[in-house]
Amino acid sequence: MTPVGHVATNPSPMPEQTGARGRIDTHTHVVPPEYLAWLKENPDYPGSLVDWNVESTLAAMEAKDIATAILSVSSPSVRWGPGDDPARVRRLARTVNEFCGEVVRKDPEHFGFFATLALPDLDASLEEAQYALDELGADGVVLLGNVDGTYVGSPRWDPLMALLDERETVLFIHPTALPGPRVDGITSGVVDFLADSTRAAVNLVKHDCPRRYPRLRVLLSHGGGYVPYAATRIASMISRDADEADTIAQLKTFYFDTALTGGPYALPSLLAFADPGHITFGSDWPYEFRPDQSRQFTERLDAFELTDEQRHAINRGNAEKLFPRLVPGSAT
Repeated sequence: MTPVGHVATNPSPMPEQTGARGRIDTHTHVVPPEYLAWLKENPDYPGSLVDWNVESTLAAMEAKDIATAILSVSSPSVRWGPGDDPARVRRLARTVNEFCGEVVRKDPEHFGFFATLALPDLDASLEEAQYALDELGADGVVLLGNVDGTYVGSPRWDPLMALLDERETVLFIHPTALPGPRVDGITSGVVDFLADSTRAAVNLVKHDCPRRYPRLRVLLSHGGGYVPYAATRIASMISRDADEADTIAQLKTFYFDTALTGGPYALPSLLAFADPGHITFGSDWPYEFRPDQSRQFTERLDAFELTDEQRHAINRGNAEKLFPRLVPGSAT
């Protein structure tokens, strides 16, 4: 038998791997019509302009055996930078959340969503978080790794963290461009997004957030960036006074999705570091740099040798613990 952690030469068919109910995708994106119109207003927007709709999303989910997709808005969230009109940012966040809330209301079995907030406007973000969680039934909140160079974990945003902790919220951290110039010819998604996720995770630990907000579940995109690979280095250098074992323990409180992480190089590091109950499936659909990129990374995950317990945990079981409403037989 091929050892666990190696590529299987003849992986099992997808339905046998994931179970009859299919995967829960914690990293899939939504592009509401008003949001797409806003993206189109900026000719310098470097990303794809996706004509998102429920029907094509369900078809893509079926192709990857995804039973439920937790929707979120990707970078740049709902603002371009400090010059944006704060009132318009608030309105766009509300529009996005109400669109997602309606999608979920109509089909709660196939969809959930992470609410978009209006940071760095803290008051507006507190108000929107409460509205989305209480009135729209959001499954959690999505924040970018940094906003104008201020990273998640900053004491400036402690009131928001306290609110999310009080409500035992899932906080999905999605990367964005680093607060500085890119390397010429290399898009942010190649390496900067991974660095942004890593910076956010380290900043959270630097400010003792996992200990101060123990009921907050933090989900990091793309396998946590460089966190699993560099965890020991991070722990040894985060502070002259920090205890390495304690820092590692705080880093291990994070959850990690597999978006664009499936494969023989990143997965061994992720599996070696992460708590086995803290890895969730992610597709990153529909933002694909290459055609079928999401499907290819999913196939690489399926080709990776895992135990049945590991495969079920990643594909569905761990996400059910984060989102109990998706447990079979639970009330929606």
